[in-house]
Amino acid sequence: MPGAALLCTLLLLALAGCSPAAAHPAAAAHARHSQHLGGYPSFLPRSTLNYHSDAVLTGTLQRPALTNEGDSVEVKTPRWSVLVTLTGPQVPGEGLPYQAPSTTCTWVVTMSRATGPVPVSAADFTSINDLSRVYRPAFVPGQPRPPAILRPGRKISFELRAAQAVGEGLMRWAPNGRNIVAKWDFVVEND
Repeated sequence: MPGAALLCTLLLLALAGCSPAAAHPAAAAHARHSQHLGGYPSFLPRSTLNYHSDAVLTGTLQRPALTNEGDSVEVKTPRWSVLVTLTGPQVPGEGLPYQAPSTTCTWVVTMSRATGPVPVSAADFTSINDLSRVYRPAFVPGQPRPPAILRPGRKISFELRAAQAVGEGLMRWAPNGRNIVAKWDFVVEND
């Protein structure tokens, strides 16, 4: 049996030396750095190591940005640009003994760094779930409404709310009401 244990140890050492992280020191360093986030898969090509989940992406009419909730998007149009961050959804009743199939979802939208007048309307935001059902969030009653136009030098935050099914979703912003320029991936959880 001692021979089998030695063979297993040597096999494990050999496999550890053949890993893609060992072949690419940058990949190994990145994997160690991102362990707190679950780690970056070592099997992905080295060229993908430039990915940063909290990097600011650029969204345009021709190429909408897709990111995670909590991350910022710099939206650029021919007339203006603006930095937009979406967080949420926040849901009531997490940890209750019964998990309903849908729940009330509240998102917070923050806009800043406008270079020109930016239209602000709840009607320009839509949410879609993994079954392709579209939801139309509205401004939260009782909360301050944002101005209809965000002017340069100003920063605003406002809340949007919709009842939505539990599961994966995508919040979308189309500032002209038609063309989506930014999308944020999220999960509705009530457990």
